[in-house]
Amino acid sequence: MAKPSPVSESSAHVGLLHALPVVAESTTSRVVVTNDVLRIVQFTFDAGEMLTEHASPRAVAVQLVSGRMRFTVDGTEHTLEDSDVVYLAPGASHALVAETACRMTLVMVDPPA
Repeated sequence: MAKPSPVSESSAHVGLLHALPVVAESTTSRVVVTNDVLRIVQFTFDAGEMLTEHASPRAVAVQLVSGRMRFTVDGTEHTLEDSDVVYLAPGASHALVAETACRMTLVMVDPPA
C-alpha cells in the first residue's frame, strides 16, 4: 500500500505495468497515491474476474487502461474498452466483469469539507 503523502507533495509512480501484472484467475490491486484529497488505485483483472455490486461514499473516476469489461452503474450496463472512462457519483452502485485481461485505474475523491 502506498504511504500517505501530503497533498502539497508531488510524486511520480513509474513501472506499474511490470509491478502489477495480470495474474491468472485473479484480481489484483495496488494503492498508488493516497492523501487527504484523493486515492488512486491500479487494478488488474484476468478474463472472467469480477467485482460484485458495491458503492462508495466518495466520487469515483474509473479509466479502463486496457482490455474489455462490462461495467454496470445503477443497473445500466456499459461495455468499456481501452481508455474509456466512467464517473461515479457518491453512492452510485456499480459492478464489473472483465471480458478480457484488463488494467484499470480508479481515482476516489473526497468531498469538499
